[in-house]
Parts: sequence; structure tokens; C-alpha cells
Amino acid sequence: MTMSTSASLTVRDPWSLVPSLGNLDAYISAVNRLPLLSAEEENASARKLRDSGDLESAGKLVLSHLRLVVSISRQYLGYGLPQGDLIQEGNVGLMKAVKRFDPDQGVRLVSYAMHWIKAEIHEYILRNWRMVKVATTKAQRKLFFNLRSMKHSMKEAASDDMTHRASLTEAQLDHVATTLNVKREEVLEMETRLSGGDVALEPQTDDDGDSYTPIAYLADETQEPTRVLESQARDALAGDGIQRALEALDPRSRRIVEERWLKVNDDSSGGMTLHELAAEYGVSAERIRQIEVAAMKKMKKALTAD
Repeated sequence: MTMSTSASLTVRDPWSLVPSLGNLDAYISAVNRLPLLSAEEENASARKLRDSGDLESAGKLVLSHLRLVVSISRQYLGYGLPQGDLIQEGNVGLMKAVKRFDPDQGVRLVSYAMHWIKAEIHEYILRNWRMVKVATTKAQRKLFFNLRSMKHSMKEAASDDMTHRASLTEAQLDHVATTLNVKREEVLEMETRLSGGDVALEPQTDDDGDSYTPIAYLADETQEPTRVLESQARDALAGDGIQRALEALDPRSRRIVEERWLKVNDDSSGGMTLHELAAEYGVSAERIRQIEVAAMKKMKKALTAD
């Protein structure tokens, strides 16, 4: 089976082009030769996968981004784990990204997939580093994955060589703690563990029942493309969009919505209850609820039209 010389991936079984991870150099060489999809080809494949579940389209999307996984995996070689395993976990994240990718969001798959690839690699590292048993909170996990790079940056900026010191200075401890929003004691403890070079691997299971999905504690969610678009749309709706939707209501409906959903008193108790509004307008609480439901539907229609 051969591969087209054009930029399109047209093979029926695209995975046959990629050797197994048993030969890492051959694998990396192979994925670096795979052609990239153009924006139009990517969009067409993503729509075909989303609308009809076409597996060949999914294969095209995955194959064209395997080199991205290899590139990202190199960022985590300092943790003492095999690059082949990092790539394998990153590929799982890539496939998850392809499955969830929505071409209508207006971003390229490469931007969306980076988040999921890093998520799976982080998850793998946390499962296999014995010392990470201490990193049980989101802040500690963030500290674990950022302290090494921050130390490297501070080393380059410092006038003396940090490699000759066993720990961070007081000023550097304060800087890391403030930047990552953790306690100085947590920075000091993690610095001690990282400096100890404990890279032994062992199978690890969560016996305490606590579990975290990757999107809950990894990269800054505010930079994830889908989150950015959602935030922009939410800000627009929360401002002018809500105001225009309220203006489409009659005075009674508008007041009911404002009292029930938009008003906060000084004691943070919220606005009026259904029964209080019912007494004021001389109707039943159920009638106030019906007016509220109808008003919310009308507002939703107005917001959707925007």
C-alpha cells in the first residue's frame, strides 16, 4: 500500500504507514514524512467524522497530527520516562481531541489537540512517578509541572549558577509561590523532592477513591481554544445580549425575571420569591412561575437570534 504524494491522506488503512513504537526512530521518521492536511481538507474531514462517524476521516486527522505528539513528548523527557510511552499516551489524547473536535468553532485542530495531548501525558507522568503521590491537589499538580521550567528560567536570569545550590533562594521561593498561587512550604517541599532525583517507576492505583480528569488540573483552561470562544460568547451575552433580551419583555415579565434571577440584595439573599411576587400582583405563585417560564423562553429566543 502506498501513500499519495499530494498533501492529502487517501489510503484506506492509514495506520499501515506508521511502524510500531517498538522502533522509535523509525516511528518518528515515518510520522515526520506524513503530509499535513490543508485547512480545507481538515475541515471537510472533521465534518465528515462529526456528521457520519467516518473512520477514514478520523484516521486522516490523527495521522496528520502525529508529528505534533512527537514534538510535545520531547518537552517531558526530563521526567525519566521512555519517550515511546510518552508518545503512546499523547496519541491517546490526540484521538480524544479528534473525537471531540468541532470544526464550527473556528480553530484549527492543532490548537485544540495540544491541550488533550498534554493532558494524557501529564496523567501518565502522575501515575508513574512515585514522588507524585504527594501531589494530590490541583495546586500541587500545577506546581509539579511548572517548577522545573521556572527553575530553569531563573537559572538563566540569575548572575550565579543555580546548579551549585541545593535549593531556591528566599526571593525565588516567594516568586514561585506567588506565580503559582501556592504556599511557600509547598514550593520548598516540591523543590526538595525534585532535587532528590527520585525517578523510580512503579504501578500506581488510587486507593483513596479520589480521581481527576485531565482537563481539571492541567494547562490553563482560559487559553484552551474552545474555552476562549465560550468566554467571549458568554461575555457578550452577559452584557448587551441580556439587556436587549430584557427590553423585549413586557414590564411585568421583565420585573419578575429581574427579581428572580438578576437582583442581589445587600445580604446576598437574592430578589423576591414567587409567593412575594404573587401577593404583589394579586395572582397565584403558579401564575408567576408560568410568566417567568414564558419570559425566559422569549429571552432565550432573543439571545439566540443575536
